[in-house]
Amino acid sequence: MQGTRAVHLETAPAAPETAPAPLEMRPRVGLSLFWRTFLFLSLLLIGCIVAWLQTFRALEFEPRAVQSARQLASLVNLSRAALKYSDSITRVWLIKTLAEEEGVRISPREPRDKFEHFVNDPFSERIGDELTARMGEGTVVARSVNGVPGLWVGFNIDGDAYWLLTDPSRLGPLQGGTWLIWLITAAILSLVGAALIARLINRPLKQLSFAASRMRDGDFDASLLDEQVATSEIREVNIGFNRMAEQLSKIEEDRVIMLAGISHDLRTPLARLRLETEMSVADPEARAHMAADITQLDAIIDKFLDYARPDPPQLASVSLNAIVDAAVYSVGEYADMRVNVSLPGQIVVLADEVELSRVIANLLENARRYGKTPETGIAMVDIAAKERDQWVLIKVRDHGTGVAPQALNNLTKPFFRGDAARTAATGAGLGLAIVERTLHRMGGVFALANTSSGGLAAHIKLRRG
Repeated sequence: MQGTRAVHLETAPAAPETAPAPLEMRPRVGLSLFWRTFLFLSLLLIGCIVAWLQTFRALEFEPRAVQSARQLASLVNLSRAALKYSDSITRVWLIKTLAEEEGVRISPREPRDKFEHFVNDPFSERIGDELTARMGEGTVVARSVNGVPGLWVGFNIDGDAYWLLTDPSRLGPLQGGTWLIWLITAAILSLVGAALIARLINRPLKQLSFAASRMRDGDFDASLLDEQVATSEIREVNIGFNRMAEQLSKIEEDRVIMLAGISHDLRTPLARLRLETEMSVADPEARAHMAADITQLDAIIDKFLDYARPDPPQLASVSLNAIVDAAVYSVGEYADMRVNVSLPGQIVVLADEVELSRVIANLLENARRYGKTPETGIAMVDIAAKERDQWVLIKVRDHGTGVAPQALNNLTKPFFRGDAARTAATGAGLGLAIVERTLHRMGGVFALANTSSGGLAAHIKLRRG
């Protein structure tokens, strides 16, 4: 079978039945810490405003209005007494003086006058009762007479009915509009203040969250926090976090240096072994086996270097179709593998082209080693993709025996091998760990799941390019 391509590309294979369930789970929606703090502060401030308003009405506003009503009743009684005991000439002069000096207008009350009662709520009813109690029965309190607004008080002098018109402000600000404006203004200012306070409180936590996310992605320099903040507790947390980041950075550097050094040191004796094998071993079969073992060791070293690579990927818009075609072409010489590709049109993803090529290659190699169909001994691999919102969902699945459910979460751990892999362990146990690490560095998601018809499915979620 050497020299023939055993990989068959189909444009419409049987649709893989497993939807990317591990990638489609929606996180539970909840309030962020900022909005929780803002909500609690807003409720507290609004409650204080309402309590203050009710306290003011009970202790200051209502007693002052009732006192003003009593003073107005005294003014009406004095005006009535003065008019009652004055002659006609003096009465005209008195009415004119009251209008000019006190802003009080007295006019006869006609039977056809149309008026609107002053009482329309419990508070104004309290004012009306106070005026009636001070001035006697038959007193009428109105808010308008014949369409003229004002505070109208109707009284009698020796059987003659009169109206006394004065400014309603004498009773204090009885209208709710002014207080409503003040209440709305106070509420808005309180909410703005609550937002500023919540943001000020949560800013260190937001910075800590950002630094933790950068450190998770391996960017230790961008994860440093300010150690000169004024708050002592936040300063101590930042100092502790920075020291932890420094230690982790040093450990990461030591790990990379150690793996790179081991890999470099092993390459030289492996090269000598290969040369000595080719020159000194006479048996062609033994020489081929030894060369294969050396090649396998060299491949394991490459896996160590891939896993230890610290450089962040360079993300760009790349063609998923081209990457998959190249990866499938590279396995075209394998007689024990069949690949079916189903990509609807041209799909562009945001990724590092070289890194994503390694991911697809690792998944194909993993399926070839451990995903062969028991009946045929051939690895049947399906590659499918679809676009959803701002994401591209990619699935690489085989038709093998799958993996034990309890081992699924461990497959992406370094050096872990499932039961099927242990029987023919030819790798370093880093393939899926490299895939997950690479995809996370590119802002993607990786998950593994058994299919309902048998086999293992690798689900990849990347942003659209």
